[in-house]
Amino acid sequence: MPETILVAAAWPYANGPLHLGHVAGSYLPADIFARFQRALGNDVLFVSGSDQHGTPVTVRAEQEGTTPSEIAGRYHESFLESWEGLGISWDLYTRTGTENHAEVARRVFTTLKDKGFIFKDTMQAYYCPQCARFLPDRYVEGICPACGAAGARGDQCDECGKPYDAAELQSPRCRLCGAVPMLRETEHFFLDLSAFNQRLLEWVEAQEHWKPNVRGFTLNLLREGLKPRPITRDLEWGIPVPVPGFESKRIYVWFEAVIGYLSASIEWAARRDEPEAWKQWWTDGAKSYYFVGKDNIPFHTIIWPAMLMGYGGLVLPYDVPANEFLTLEHRQLSTSRNWAVWVPDFLSRYDPDPLRYHLSINMPESSDTDFSWREFVRRNNDELVAAYGNLVHRTLTLTYRNFRGQVPDPGTPGEPDQAILERARTTFASVTDHLAACHFRAAIAEVMALAREGNRYFDTKAPWKQVKEDLADAATTLNTGVQLINTLKLLFYPFLPHSSQSLHEMLSFPRPLEQERGNWKMEQIPAGRRIQEPTPLFKRLEDSVADQELARMGTGTD
Repeated sequence: MPETILVAAAWPYANGPLHLGHVAGSYLPADIFARFQRALGNDVLFVSGSDQHGTPVTVRAEQEGTTPSEIAGRYHESFLESWEGLGISWDLYTRTGTENHAEVARRVFTTLKDKGFIFKDTMQAYYCPQCARFLPDRYVEGICPACGAAGARGDQCDECGKPYDAAELQSPRCRLCGAVPMLRETEHFFLDLSAFNQRLLEWVEAQEHWKPNVRGFTLNLLREGLKPRPITRDLEWGIPVPVPGFESKRIYVWFEAVIGYLSASIEWAARRDEPEAWKQWWTDGAKSYYFVGKDNIPFHTIIWPAMLMGYGGLVLPYDVPANEFLTLEHRQLSTSRNWAVWVPDFLSRYDPDPLRYHLSINMPESSDTDFSWREFVRRNNDELVAAYGNLVHRTLTLTYRNFRGQVPDPGTPGEPDQAILERARTTFASVTDHLAACHFRAAIAEVMALAREGNRYFDTKAPWKQVKEDLADAATTLNTGVQLINTLKLLFYPFLPHSSQSLHEMLSFPRPLEQERGNWKMEQIPAGRRIQEPTPLFKRLEDSVADQELARMGTGTD
């Protein structure tokens, strides 16, 4: 019986191009998981979209002297191009600027308000006398009240991850003009998180399959106790508050954006002319996985679950496999200093699968990891080209040249042939378990280890000699090799969809690999099947690439 799996990835702010930190943190792991679940034959819905209402969008617009709408539209289109280039297999990638999203956000707001979980109160908010306006949280910077980190923004500290109100910041300053803002009273709506504290605590304590860092961080916040949190702001950009007298205020982005998972599901169903179809992924029996970076953990393990509890009738997250951060050349990524590898720039020079491979085998699942250009080149050349690609090319080239382009009869396999196929079977089972548990780094490491073992088998059997001395032995070796690389093709597919499709075509499968849903199993390729003339799966990179890319990045200083 197929499972129903919602794969939800964080909504990126549409205020600049995507960089590798975004990809490693949320979008690549989400795509790996979605592809794997589809291959298993499960009913998968994979959604996200561009966050067009976040204050980073308005900050960028003011810096460029244009409108938030123009900025959001520009980068939404950039995102779509990047997703296509990377091979991110969305069922729907939308944006928060749709009327559908606004309607769903208003519905959730109104329902929670009518149930008494949203209430009106006054609060102290920062007002900049020089800019003559209230400052959204991200327009205020200061010292974190929890850990003392400098440069903390007004809603959450990037250093310790703790959320708070902007009024708690120490030594605040206006991000736009640098002036010291003053606190003024203003009226807003609050989400009563405290009403869900005990229920959330009991729920999270039961989630023993969560990553220890995700579960532990969430439990610490819940045991400290939750407080009501304001969910509207004095803004002009965003979804208007659906309450008379609040027309000049907007629903704040942290409340609104998480509703996007629901609104995207509803939009997907509407586009299919099946307006009720979204319910399959939001009712009992469905499992929802939220792929986010560690700075987004409390929004998906506390705030969004509280909203779902209050709204009623919708499933809570099954898992939030949040990743840690990716550093760049042992330094923190900094978009302001241009110390980043931008996805559009990368894709203009390199193929996507080597990047997907490097970020997968170096994925920051339990601790921060580093992207190095030299390590990227090394992994491409030593692992993709010399190990996996070499095994594929040698197997298919010898088969194509010596057996009239057909898979040879296996004859009677010997102990080495049986041993490598048994290794493939045990690897297949182990990788399946790792993928199901969102352990992507361990999964791809095992797949590459199988490819290396395949090369050792190949070198031991030496089929280039066998074709001259004993064609029957060569047939056994090459048939075994074809079965092995066909297994590798499938195991690598969630990670390396483009090269897996290329190998799929060389093995003369009629349908695209992406359409082979429910075919997650080792498949025997029959003797006599014609194969296509092989071409290399990967390109070798010159060692100088690393130096060229480092020079292109510059020093990363202002």
